[in-house]
Amino acid sequence: MQQSRVGPTPPPPPPFLSLSSSRAPSRYEAQKRRDWNTFGQYLRNHRPPLALARCTGQHVLDFVRYLDQFGKTKVHLPACPFFGHPHPPHPCPCPLRQAWGSLDALVGRLRAAFEENGGRPESNPFGARTVRLYLREVRETQAKARGIAYEKKKRKRPQSDAAAAISNTSVHHVQLPAATL
Repeated sequence: MQQSRVGPTPPPPPPFLSLSSSRAPSRYEAQKRRDWNTFGQYLRNHRPPLALARCTGQHVLDFVRYLDQFGKTKVHLPACPFFGHPHPPHPCPCPLRQAWGSLDALVGRLRAAFEENGGRPESNPFGARTVRLYLREVRETQAKARGIAYEKKKRKRPQSDAAAAISNTSVHHVQLPAATL
């Protein structure tokens, strides 16, 4: 007869670190794990190395600015003759940067990963006011540089089943048989 163990069981690992799952992680979870590992490497390479518990919004901004060097989005400078033109006719020496949408998605994934790895929501450096303000500034700057005003996407209202059925059918004129009395 085997004895069963009595005592507290260890907490399960965060969802994207679990290896016991037979399914592969979603693209989002895989990207979140890569982003989290990249940020962890950045903190370890920081001089002096920085513990996650001491990380602030300013460190997040330093990381995001560091990533700018790997960007692929041309952001025209105000002095550039193509500033404000969405499709310039010729190349120019303006820098390549990370696109605002990419940075916004990155910060969102890291914000979620921070909390999944034991961080408290109220101390999450990825949700710091300075980070939100920086992202807003990047969005506005990039929109001006391309000459495209940023407009918040409008939410589509869910249609009722009957309204959806009517809108998805074409109108057919069909002669109905006369009703018999």
